Formats: sequence, C-alpha cells, structure tokens
Amino acid sequence: MRVLVTGGAGFIGSAIIQKLQEKADEVFVIDNLSFGNRSFISIPDDRFYKLDIRNEAEVVEALDEIQPEIVLHLAAIHFIPYCNKHPFEASDINIRGTMNLLKAIKACGSVKQFFFASTAAVYPILDGPIPETAEKKPLDIYGLTKLVGEELSEKFHLETGIPTIICRFFNAFGPNETNPHLIPEIQQQVNNGKRIIQLGNLDPKRDFIHTSDMANAIDALLQHVNMGFEIFNLGRGIEYSVVEVVKAFEAHLDEAIEIEVDPERVRKVERMHLLSDISKITSFTGWKPVVSLEEGIETLIRG
Repeated sequence: MRVLVTGGAGFIGSAIIQKLQEKADEVFVIDNLSFGNRSFISIPDDRFYKLDIRNEAEVVEALDEIQPEIVLHLAAIHFIPYCNKHPFEASDINIRGTMNLLKAIKACGSVKQFFFASTAAVYPILDGPIPETAEKKPLDIYGLTKLVGEELSEKFHLETGIPTIICRFFNAFGPNETNPHLIPEIQQQVNNGKRIIQLGNLDPKRDFIHTSDMANAIDALLQHVNMGFEIFNLGRGIEYSVVEVVKAFEAHLDEAIEIEVDPERVRKVERMHLLSDISKITSFTGWKPVVSLEEGIETLIRG
C-alpha cells in the first residue's frame, strides 16, 4: 500500500513509520520539521516532502504526485503549554492545515482510508475510565482544535464515503520525544546528573502508553476498520501519578530522586485523572498493549 503520514518525522509518527516499513508498505512523509527530526525516520528523499500543511497549493501538489491509498494525519502542534501561548498558530496549523489536507485528498482521488490523530484533551474532567461516548468539552485550545478536526473528518467522510478513523491519543511516551512532557523532562534532568528534579503539578494521574504499542494499535485499526466512520481511544488503560513515574525512574537508576515543585511549571487548570477505556479498540481489533511504564522507562534510561 502507498501510505502517506503527515507529521511522520515526529515523536509518534516515527514509531508508526517503522511499523509500516516492517510490513513493506510504500511510505511517504509530509513534515515541515518544526518539531520533527529528519533523522528519526529512514525514508528516501524522493518520498519525503518538507512542506507546511498550511500551504494549500503545496499540499495539493504533493498528494497529486504521491497518489496515496492511505493517509495518516498526525501533523499538528500538540504541546498544550505551547498551544496556550500561541493559540492562533495552533489553530492555523491544526484546523486550517487539516482542511487543506482533506481538500487535497478529495482532489487526488486515490485515497481509500483516512486516519485522523485526535486527543483525549477533547474530553472534560472526568473520574474513572473514559469511553468514546463521553461528552466532548475541551479545557484548552489544543483540545478544541482537535475536536474541530474530528468534526471536519466526519464531514469529509459523509461527503466522500472514504472510511475514516478518529483515534484519541492518551499520554504517549517513548524514544524521539520532541516536547518537554513529563517523562522526557524527568529523563533529561536525570540524564544531566540531577537527583533533585524540578516538576510542576504532582498529584494528577495519567494513562501512559508506549509509542511501540501505539504503532501496533494503529496498524491493527488500519487492517480491521475499512468501512464507515469510527472513533477509538488509544491508551493503556492504567493511570500513574507523577510521583509513581519518578519512582519508576528511581527503580532503574537504583538511586533516590527528590522532587521540587517549580511554580513556573504548575498548570492553573489541571485534570486530576485521565484514564482511557480501551475496550472498543480491543474489541474491534484484538489489540492489547504489552509495554508497561516500567519497561518503557527502562528502555529510555538504557538509551
């Protein structure tokens, strides 16, 4: 299959591309490298398109040349603090960029399946596992832009009949992280020799899923969901507090780590829980996550 991945040189994209290449798919990438890194992926130059999805003409031209059969749309600004500080840029890329891509897909006429990477940030603050049927009420600009992207994707499906998958990512971790989320932030401070580390909010719990598990899940979705319009959560189904994550680092370092709260890192509006109900994706595909938080962190520490 000819597969196009937007944002393919990024954190999650690079894991997905590795999985696709294992299956001998013909993979193409669109990425402007604002957050991604060309070295993360082994893609021939003639299959790598360095362009900005806000440039409609270039996106249309690229898809007309590639003629992809599957499109995975991951390109976005997704680090929430950055989105909050740059709401117009986040909206422009995440919404207008998605509109440009969908227009290009319609024009090229070759696409048989569309995948849109959404986020758990579309949900309101809830306790307990969150099902896909929960209400949508984003707390921040990032979640809002992704909810609009979901609605644009559904409209696209209704207009074209092209099978469309919405996948709401929970908290990803693994190699090639390009934003200072919790785990890479701890990793960086620890790797710099610090055993007194500075973090923000300590009490919230998050559902951390390794990018290799995510890549396997997405591959399973592409194989099993080839008709209609479907929405899936993608997490591990287990939540961990910040303190528990730090303890996982301690266990593999065999050293104590002290936490200092940095007021500059503390979010004023914070979810205490964010836990995925993954029963739907498991039911549809048979996929189950296999990499634990501890195993993933051990891999990161070993480098």
